[in-house]
Amino acid sequence: MKDSKRIKGVLAPVCTPFKADLSPDHNRFVAQCQWMLGQGSGLAVFGTNSEANSLSVNERIALLDSLLMAGVDPARMMPGTGCCAFTDTVRLTEHAVKAGCAGVLMLPPFYYKDVPEDGLFRNFAEVIERVGDDRLKIYLYHIPPVAVVGITPKLVERLMKRYPKAIAGMKDSSGDWKNTKTFLDAFAKDGFDVFVGSESFLLANMRNHGAGCISATANVNPAAIDKLYREWQHADAEAQQAQLDVIRKTTGQYVMIPALKAVIAHYANDPEWATVRPPLVALTEEQAKKTVDGLLKLGFDMPGLKKAEVAAA
Repeated sequence: MKDSKRIKGVLAPVCTPFKADLSPDHNRFVAQCQWMLGQGSGLAVFGTNSEANSLSVNERIALLDSLLMAGVDPARMMPGTGCCAFTDTVRLTEHAVKAGCAGVLMLPPFYYKDVPEDGLFRNFAEVIERVGDDRLKIYLYHIPPVAVVGITPKLVERLMKRYPKAIAGMKDSSGDWKNTKTFLDAFAKDGFDVFVGSESFLLANMRNHGAGCISATANVNPAAIDKLYREWQHADAEAQQAQLDVIRKTTGQYVMIPALKAVIAHYANDPEWATVRPPLVALTEEQAKKTVDGLLKLGFDMPGLKKAEVAAA
């Protein structure tokens, strides 16, 4: 039976702003999260588009603490806690659970390839046992285009059987709807919540008992994505989906993370937002202009977004 208190809907893997010295900018981060919450999006902080794997454990904890101190409701957060070292995963997960976060989004350990299913099971089991908290809700993160190491139905079956309270769902960023449908058909009836990794699959996911989406472009287009989530049964849902697809295509014509930051920088009138950490590089001026011009032609806007008040570096 599904728990109605679980987090559902649209969540954004929140882009992490950096100062000129490449340290995380807490003020900009909090302001961006507050804007997205006001637009209907939940917060999957420290996801792929957050440059999470370019952040240290201490940096992630400090950023989460900044949100909590600013009064952001942890029930609307699903922090990414999966690391290569399971001890780092345990530390981040413990912190998120104690903070009252609705769940955690957990990558598999992704450095070693061709690891057996038993190894992945052991990894997640160690985390669950060491955290040892009944409030823990894990959303497994399947993103084979990046991590290569993936989540299989058999692994989910084993984990759900052993830890039915802790294994709450997954994010499928495979980009393969057939794969998503396999998990929905196998586990949705048992209360396993499936989020798609792109709003391009949101309508299909909702029509098949999915939980919502955790999408990069929720950083810039949260209200429209949330609208489709809430209105997926309406007559104009197909038209809404088509419009979301056009905006995603325009935003994602270059590497997504620097593109999202370029868009935020433009609409917030805040050039500092374009900063990315190595090894990523910012869009060129020409690329940024092409992206923004394409959005302007679509009549796209980010209403209410403004430059955050920031402290000196």
